[in-house]
Amino acid sequence: MRRADFIHLCLMLIALGLAYAVPFELLALAYVVLGPAHYTTEISWLHERRYFVPHRGYAVALIVLALGAALITNASWFGFMMWAALVLGALLITARTGVHGVALVIAATGLTAIFFARPPALAVIGVLLPTLIHVSVFTLIFMALGAWRARSTPQAGLTAVYLAAIALLLFVPPAEATAIPRFAAITRDYFGTVAQALGVLFGSRDIHLDMRLTGLLSFLYTYHYLNWFIKAEVIRWADIPRRRWLVIGTVSAASTGLYFYDYALGFGVLLALSLAHVVLEFPLNALAVRQLGEAVGNGLMTLMIRPHRSRARLNAASSSARRRARPSRPDRARQPR
Repeated sequence: MRRADFIHLCLMLIALGLAYAVPFELLALAYVVLGPAHYTTEISWLHERRYFVPHRGYAVALIVLALGAALITNASWFGFMMWAALVLGALLITARTGVHGVALVIAATGLTAIFFARPPALAVIGVLLPTLIHVSVFTLIFMALGAWRARSTPQAGLTAVYLAAIALLLFVPPAEATAIPRFAAITRDYFGTVAQALGVLFGSRDIHLDMRLTGLLSFLYTYHYLNWFIKAEVIRWADIPRRRWLVIGTVSAASTGLYFYDYALGFGVLLALSLAHVVLEFPLNALAVRQLGEAVGNGLMTLMIRPHRSRARLNAASSSARRRARPSRPDRARQPR
C-alpha cells in the first residue's frame, strides 16, 4: 500500500471514529472550519483548469445560477436553480454532437416538467443536491474512478471501506450524547432540512435528524473535506501562487471567524460561496460520471468478448491439431501402376 493510500485510510477511520464520539460537534465544526478552506481551494483549482468547460463564460453562467439560488427564499425555485446548474454542467460535458445535445435537452426538459408537476420534487432536489449528494455520491464516484484508472487494489479497498463505514453508521448509529449542547442545537437547525427532504423523498414522516443521520452526515462531510485536502498530487499545492494563497487564507479564516461570531450570519453570508463551489464542480462531476460509465461499459464488453475469443482460439487450436494428426494422402503421380 502506498503511503498516500495509508494516510487516506487513517483519515477515513479518524472521521468515522469522531462521527461516533462527537457527531454533533464534528458536523458543526467540520462545516465551519474545513468547509470555507475547501470552497476556496477547490474554486482556485477549478479556475486553473478552466472549470472543465469549453469557455469560461459558461462558468460565469453557473456562478450566476448559484448567486440567484442563494438569494431565493422559495424552496421549489431554489431547487430549480440548482437543477438548472446541474443540467447545464452535464450538457457542456456529455453533449458531443448537436444531435446528442438536442436529445439531452429534450430529456432534461421532460424531467423538469415532471418535477414541476410534483411540487415537492424540486424542493427535495434543492436540499439534497448540494448537501448529501454532493458529499457522498460524487465523492464515491471519484473514488471508484480513481481506483479503476490506477488499477489499484488498495484504492478499491478504500472505496469498499468507505461504503462499509456508511453502512455501519446506518445500522449501528452513534449514542445520543453531546459534549457541547449548543452544537447539537445548531446541527438540528441547519441540517434538519436534509432529514425533511429524505422524508419527502421516501414518503415517510419517521425520518428526522436522529443520531443515525447526524452520525452519517458528520462522517460524510468530514471525509469529503479531508479527501480533498490529501490529494496533493492532484491539487499541487506548491503551484498555487502566493497572492492567491493570501486570498484563500484570508477568506477562509474570515469565514470561519464569522461563523463563530454568529452562526446564522456566517451561514447566510457563506451560502453563495458554498453553492458556487458546488455548481462549478458540476461539469467535473458530469465528466467523472461519463468516464466511469465508459470504463465500466468497456470492462463489461471485455468480459463478454473474452470468452468468445477464448473459444475461438481453442477451436482454432483444435482444428490445427486435427490437421497435423491427419495422415497425408500419397502423391498419386508416384503411386505404382
